[in-house]
Amino acid sequence: MYSTLEQKYRRLRQELIAGAITLGGVFLIGTLWYRVVEGWGWLESAYMTVITLSTVGYQEVRPMGDRAKLFSICLIFMGIISIGYIVNRFTEALIQGYFQDGIRMRQQKRLLDSLTKHYILCGFGRTGRQIALEFKAEGIPFVTIDSRLEQVQAVQDMGCISVHGDATLDETLLNVGIERAICLVAALPSDAENLYIILSAKTLNPRIRAIARASSEEAVQKLQRAGADAVVSPYITGGRRLAAAALRPQVMDFVDGILTGTDSSFYMEEFLLDPETCPCVGKTLREARLRSQTGALVLAIRRDSGRLIAGPDGDTKLIPGDLLICMGTADQLRELNRILGPIRSNLLRLPKPK
Repeated sequence: MYSTLEQKYRRLRQELIAGAITLGGVFLIGTLWYRVVEGWGWLESAYMTVITLSTVGYQEVRPMGDRAKLFSICLIFMGIISIGYIVNRFTEALIQGYFQDGIRMRQQKRLLDSLTKHYILCGFGRTGRQIALEFKAEGIPFVTIDSRLEQVQAVQDMGCISVHGDATLDETLLNVGIERAICLVAALPSDAENLYIILSAKTLNPRIRAIARASSEEAVQKLQRAGADAVVSPYITGGRRLAAAALRPQVMDFVDGILTGTDSSFYMEEFLLDPETCPCVGKTLREARLRSQTGALVLAIRRDSGRLIAGPDGDTKLIPGDLLICMGTADQLRELNRILGPIRSNLLRLPKPK
């Protein structure tokens, strides 16, 4: 499904091509007439056709009878119509900026083709806008898909990549490089559309991490069965956060500060241990000496089986597939990333200390 701008650009190009073909056909008719009917030479016939179509008013190549004059009059009218049509379409293209838009579309296409390990955000509503702002603040490469032109323009005004299209269609997902992406967020207000997006994304790229928005508990279960790696309900999560803010306000302020934004002193990150690149696999936390070497704190470890170890002690052994949830300053997390792999390239974008 092409965007409205792409459709207009393609239509204009087709109209210009059709006009050029029509003008070429008129030229061919005129040349053949003078050559076959009037018996002139090919060069004379072509020259006569050109000066007739262009209405420059040069003298006729040869004296013409009534038949030739009548044909020349018809040829002039056909030329005026053909050339006028082409000039009209070309002028419209210049006035409305189709050529500039075409250049921008080609540049965006090249940029999309060059993206790899990027994030795809489907939907730029109230939820999608906040997600985009967080991605931008973190320096995450991402592309947004939305079916509303005004929302597409809003993303572009932010300086980010946006595509106009239907995110539930395979063609749209392929256009934004779904096979090269590492994460997709389905943030449309419709649970059904988010379900279609998750099914398509997991079919086109089974390795992609798919996160979906849900409006109800029933939708949460269906999206999980469809293959979503994580499902978030703004109403359920919002209610829990409101209750937590009422009961434990300082805790919530601290958690919000380390999870979002770029002006924090501390950050939280996750590190997935790869046995081929991580030298700490097989060691205990005490043997790995992550805290003493980096200053970062390992808050929890999620095993590959799904078991969560909160507040692991020094005797906790690191095994392949462990996901370490850590907290520290930007420099501490960068150093931890260096020791563990490196694993998270986006840590390079954390702010430097002032």
